[in-house]
Amino acid sequence: MGQSNPFKKLYLYVICIAVLLAVKDENFLIDVSPVIDYVPTNEKVVALTFDDGPLNSTTPEILNILKEKNVKATFFVVGERAKKFPALIEQEVKDGHEIGNHTYSHPWLTTLKENRITEEIEKTEDALFEIAPKPSLFRPPGGKYNKRTLALARSKGYSIILWSIDTEDWRSPPVGKVVDSVMRNIKPGSIILLHDGKYPSPTIESLTFIIDNLKSRGYQFVTVSELLQYYEDQ
Repeated sequence: MGQSNPFKKLYLYVICIAVLLAVKDENFLIDVSPVIDYVPTNEKVVALTFDDGPLNSTTPEILNILKEKNVKATFFVVGERAKKFPALIEQEVKDGHEIGNHTYSHPWLTTLKENRITEEIEKTEDALFEIAPKPSLFRPPGGKYNKRTLALARSKGYSIILWSIDTEDWRSPPVGKVVDSVMRNIKPGSIILLHDGKYPSPTIESLTFIIDNLKSRGYQFVTVSELLQYYEDQ
C-alpha cells in the first residue's frame, strides 16, 4: 500500500476546523467559551441582568419599571431568597423574564469542595421547583469560578454567564455614575450587571434612565438566552 499523504491529512484537518468555525448558533458559542460575558454581534441588542434577588423592597419596583417599559430581563436568583419570596419569582416568570441560578446562599464557590458546590446549585433548583422553569443559565457569585466550578455547572446543563458591564450598583454609587457606566461602555451584545438584592440602592432610579437612553440609541433589550441567538463569528 502507498504511504499516506501528509498534505492531504493537513488539508482535511483544516477543512474540519473551518466547518466548526462556520457554525454560528448558540451551542457553538457555549461549546467554545468556558464563560460568556458578551455576545459578538452587529445587532443592537443587549441584556439586562439582575443578581442576588428577589427582595421584597427592591424587586417589585424593578418589575414595575420593566413592565412599563416593555423590557425583558434575566434574573439570577439566590435560592434562599426565592424560597422566602416565591411570589416574586412567579411574577418574574409571568412577566416573561428569564430566571438563572445564582446559588442558594451566595458563597464564593472557589472556596468550596465539589459536594458543597453541587448542593448550592441543586438547592436553588429545588427552591425554584414548581414556581419557575428549571434554569439553564448559571452565574457564580462575584463572578468567581475555577475549573471545578465550571465542570460541575456544565455537567448539570448550565451555561456560565458573567457580564461585560459592571455598574457596581451594589456599592450604592450616585445614580449618575451607574447610568454613565452603562452609556460609556455599551455596545451590541453587552450583558449589563445590576442588582435587585439590596436596599436601599440606586438601581431602581437608574434603571429608567438606562432603558430610555439605550432605546434612544436604537438598542433593544432581550433575555440572555435570546441574546445568545444573535452570536456572529467576527
